[in-house]
Amino acid sequence: MIREIITYPTPPSVEYATDVRVFNEDIFSLIEDMKDTIQANSLDGLAAFQIGNYYNVVVVKEENSSNFLELINPRIISQSGKVTTVEKTAYFPKLSAKITRYETIGLVYQDRFGNQHSLNADGDFSILLQRKIDYTFGSSFLNKLSKEEKKLFTKKLEFGSDIAISESCPTVFKRDYIIKVINIVMITMIILLIGSLFVNDEASAGFWQYQTYLFSTAIVLNVIYFFYAQYEGKRFTSCTSCQIGNIIGTTVILLIKLFVIMSLSYFII
Repeated sequence: MIREIITYPTPPSVEYATDVRVFNEDIFSLIEDMKDTIQANSLDGLAAFQIGNYYNVVVVKEENSSNFLELINPRIISQSGKVTTVEKTAYFPKLSAKITRYETIGLVYQDRFGNQHSLNADGDFSILLQRKIDYTFGSSFLNKLSKEEKKLFTKKLEFGSDIAISESCPTVFKRDYIIKVINIVMITMIILLIGSLFVNDEASAGFWQYQTYLFSTAIVLNVIYFFYAQYEGKRFTSCTSCQIGNIIGTTVILLIKLFVIMSLSYFII
């Protein structure tokens, strides 16, 4: 049976896991439910703690395999090396954080029949096991974060975004360069418009042709600006709403200027 995974901000229903003492159908059923939940949510592993169960049970997918490893009452007994990784967990969906963990671990656990086993793990499998065993102690990777990373992750929680949040909106954007190019194009159009007053009809025809090229170029640049500016604005979640209004307003003003210049050119040139 697929069970509901507890996610932030709902607090877990238990503070820490209790070791399994009786290996019976209740434990077997729990393990099968955990497997179903892992498959349904495309996860690599799950602790019983994450579905509100108080038993000290962890189920993970084996390395390079679709088979499951069942760990009951797991305990890390040795560790070595340090590695910093970017991790995600089901409790904080769609969010990630940088965490320093042990590179290699050794652990002991029991299977569903109570038999003792030991295991050495390294790499991604070691990280997965450490993250799931953390849950058996009522912890999540939030407790493993450095002071700086915890501050950043707190902002991610606030805005529901995995994008690094700035303290405030930046004052300069890359899209500003597109506006500069559009302004240069419009200045060139104005120069051509004024220049057409001092040339003959044949030269004016050439000026008009250049004017239409410049007008088309400016329209294309406006379209590029409008869509790129929205993409860039979404990177700064804390001020997206005010940026959208600014982007629309800027685009409208630029288009009005362009059509005014083009209209004057049509009647004068």
